[in-house]
Amino acid sequence: MTTIFGKIIQGKLPCKKVFENEHILAFEDIAPAAPVHILIVPKKEIPNLQALQKEDFWLLAEAVKVAQHLAEKFDITDGYRFLTNSGPEAGQTIFHLHFHLIGGRRLSHLA
Repeated sequence: MTTIFGKIIQGKLPCKKVFENEHILAFEDIAPAAPVHILIVPKKEIPNLQALQKEDFWLLAEAVKVAQHLAEKFDITDGYRFLTNSGPEAGQTIFHLHFHLIGGRRLSHLA
């Protein structure tokens, strides 16, 4: 694994872990956009959503289950954002598929 997320998954870089299982690692974002800002990262190295292969679609369901669990844990079930950026035109800067779970305050509209 060559991205910063790959290094975090391998334990070569630290993170504030909030969830981990065999397939997913979730940790606090170092530059949070809201009081709760968690990155949900599949451990399998996939560059972005567009590169996801059919045999890995189940990872999307796994990420959603983790997001629901963390929304309960962090008491944001009444409103949160769950999103990913796919490709540089969307603002993706780390090319390892990941999802942002953002909440804890009223969120404004996106462009």
